[in-house]
Amino acid sequence: MIELEGVPELIDPVMICAFEGWNDAGDAASTAVGHLDREWKGEVFASLDAEDYYDFQVNRPTVALEGGVRKITWPTTRLSVVRADTGEKSRDLVLVRGIEPSMRWRSFCNEILGYAHELGVEMVVILGALLGDTPHTRPVPVSGVTSDPDLARSLDLEETRYEGPTGIVGVLQEACTHAGVPAVSLWAAVPHYVSQPPNPKATLALLNRLEDLIAVRIPLGELTEDSRAWQLGVDQLAAEDSEVAEYVQSLEEARDTAELPEASGEAIAREFERYLRRRDGQPGPTGGHATESGGLEGGTGAPGAPYLRDPSSGHGRPRKPSPKDEVAKDDEVAKEGDAEETHGAEGTGGGAESEAKDADAAKDEDAATDGAKGADDGQGAEDRDGSPLDGGGGDEDSGSDR
Repeated sequence: MIELEGVPELIDPVMICAFEGWNDAGDAASTAVGHLDREWKGEVFASLDAEDYYDFQVNRPTVALEGGVRKITWPTTRLSVVRADTGEKSRDLVLVRGIEPSMRWRSFCNEILGYAHELGVEMVVILGALLGDTPHTRPVPVSGVTSDPDLARSLDLEETRYEGPTGIVGVLQEACTHAGVPAVSLWAAVPHYVSQPPNPKATLALLNRLEDLIAVRIPLGELTEDSRAWQLGVDQLAAEDSEVAEYVQSLEEARDTAELPEASGEAIAREFERYLRRRDGQPGPTGGHATESGGLEGGTGAPGAPYLRDPSSGHGRPRKPSPKDEVAKDDEVAKEGDAEETHGAEGTGGGAESEAKDADAAKDEDAATDGAKGADDGQGAEDRDGSPLDGGGGDEDSGSDR
């Protein structure tokens, strides 16, 4: 039986686990748990015996000098507890952070589940990261999976369908299922062409999804800025190699095409809810739409570029009409009005010709002669009016070209 000393009664505890190694691409998962421990000042209350689970030729101990005294740190898995108190809702998190064990995985999982039972843990969330064909320029995809159909429906998760080699994340999740403990795995996809740790963008994505899952606001610290700096650095490296740049572009196109039908609904609602939670009463941007240069057009930001990026196709789209465009439009309407007046003049000329012919039939020979003369005058007026009409039509075509 596990005996716990110095651990107070916990509030709605959730166990968050991450393990370095095969299931931790870019160290994204273990860094996420480390971030929680650091931000909330976690206190270690237990550690697993390294002799039972680790091959020290694979995971070697480290030596450090502390006050002139040599100290050996053995690779192991440690458990700490933190209170997530953000003013909105308080709950305790049991953080499990370590290295994927080299042996005795079933005993390893049973020992962790023993702690979960003693602490009254309501749910176990295991974080992982894998290498994938995903571009670094797009949001990091995070999938949530579980083996429990009821949990999948209630938390909007996927039921796991994976078949193949697995790591300690898969084994621990299955052990939780057999023990009757609700368990969820969150997986972040890391671009395989930049797999070197750290990857703060993937860590940030995992924490955002975890925040949605456990309904507790997580302080992000400097992670947001670190994520932007990381992406900028990868952008610069990719720009220096044309082959890499082309490959990234092909991944972007494939990703955009695949996710276009999902660009609405629950995903957008989730992002909006996260924004509302984080704004802390501060007003958001007022009006406008983002431009390629990063400013706002039609809002409070700086004037934007003349073309905006169309998210559905990746191509530019025309900007909204400006005041100058309205003036040009008014000029074009005026020209059309002139053309209509010219048509009216032409109709008048035709009417004069018709009256002259009627007068020719009703009057005597002298009056008919005068009527014929009037008809000739009307025809001359028609010829003169025909010239401006042709010219007006030319201006209209020219305006259309502009």
